[in-house]
Amino acid sequence: MRTRMRTVTALAGALGLSLVSGCAQEGAGTSANTVTYWLWDANQQPAYEACAKDFEQQHPGLTVKITQLGWDDYWTKLTASFIAGTEPDVFTDHIQKFGQFADLEVLEPLDDLGIEDADYQPGLGANWRGRDGRRYGAPKDWDTVALFYNRELAREAGLTAGQLNDLSWNPEDGGTFEKAVAHLTVDGEGRRGDEPGFDKNDVKVYGLATNGGGDGDGQTQWSTFTASAGWTYTDRERWGTKYRYDSKTFQSVVAWYFGLAEKGYMAPFSDYNSQSNQANTQVAAGKAAAAFDGAWMISSYDGFKGLDIGTAVTPAGPSGKRATMMNGLADSVTRNARNKAGAEKWVAYLASDECQRTVGSYGIVFPATPGGTKAAVAAYEKKGIDVGAFTEPVADKEGFTTFSYPITDYAADVYALMHPAMQDIFANGASVSGLDRTNSQINLILDQ
Repeated sequence: MRTRMRTVTALAGALGLSLVSGCAQEGAGTSANTVTYWLWDANQQPAYEACAKDFEQQHPGLTVKITQLGWDDYWTKLTASFIAGTEPDVFTDHIQKFGQFADLEVLEPLDDLGIEDADYQPGLGANWRGRDGRRYGAPKDWDTVALFYNRELAREAGLTAGQLNDLSWNPEDGGTFEKAVAHLTVDGEGRRGDEPGFDKNDVKVYGLATNGGGDGDGQTQWSTFTASAGWTYTDRERWGTKYRYDSKTFQSVVAWYFGLAEKGYMAPFSDYNSQSNQANTQVAAGKAAAAFDGAWMISSYDGFKGLDIGTAVTPAGPSGKRATMMNGLADSVTRNARNKAGAEKWVAYLASDECQRTVGSYGIVFPATPGGTKAAVAAYEKKGIDVGAFTEPVADKEGFTTFSYPITDYAADVYALMHPAMQDIFANGASVSGLDRTNSQINLILDQ
């Protein structure tokens, strides 16, 4: 109990929650033959219910109880459950949270489940190994980022799909990408962003939607630009010991990127709301012609009534490459799982090609196995959705590069420092040079 109390106290402090009194029985209220499983995406729940049905048929006596929570509630309640001792047996894990959870020893090693990195899309398996070399997550799915755009607005601007898939950029003048975004922008008098008299203070349609400041990862904001300029988050691919937000390359790209809003081409910070007015909402409302967004949003964009939405690959950068973050989720078993044996069997099945092909057939997400990915592509095609802009970078085609979400210790602290710093740059025009100090603070924490 003493060790557990040290862990939950650290978890509460690291993630900003107050410590509840006592340690409740793990998995309280569930049968010994039940495996509890949490996920946050309601769209994926039917697919995993189908996997659970197959799993239960193959493992008589075991039942999977699935709980779905919204993204924000999910992490709050999961963290609280670790503290109270009521955590689920298995949960969907995010690489952003993984380092903190592994360090606080609330995850069960999965080395004995026979999960091999080679069975999944490149990089997905290796990302879930801790500093100790042990596996703490079974690869589940992956996503990349592409440019969603309103085909009608693009046609009105005289931009073809071919042109939008052949854009390039640089931090000096923005290249053909900035020219396209400027031309897609229209002010209240109908003047485009690259035409004389354009009024940046009276914009009717922005060329590019905003997804906010991007915190420390910039997944759907600036990451495609910083990576295609040759920048990396840390000094190592995984478990880096130094962040590089003080890089002049990084700062010049960020200054250019947020400068698009200053020019009137990208929706300003004031237009963004993480709950009600994200980039996809801006496109749906006709307030923006295009948006960088992740593969998890494919169905959402496709479902916009009255809009014809296309997708294009990310623009090529100074490195000569088109870059996109390739993020991958995993399923993790909790250290204090009530039904640990059943949990491990369930995770092994979730990671199997059989389950991942089932999930892929729903056309909601790209599963981690090649077979699962193939099933997803076929399902999207059946729906009439072209997902090439998301799959081409993963197919290891020449001219593309993928990179991972930064995996380090103290992820919560990095967020706590970078979130306000990037907001200050975007919202208030603060100098990017201020990131030198923020970077020093982050690296001081990592040195502990």
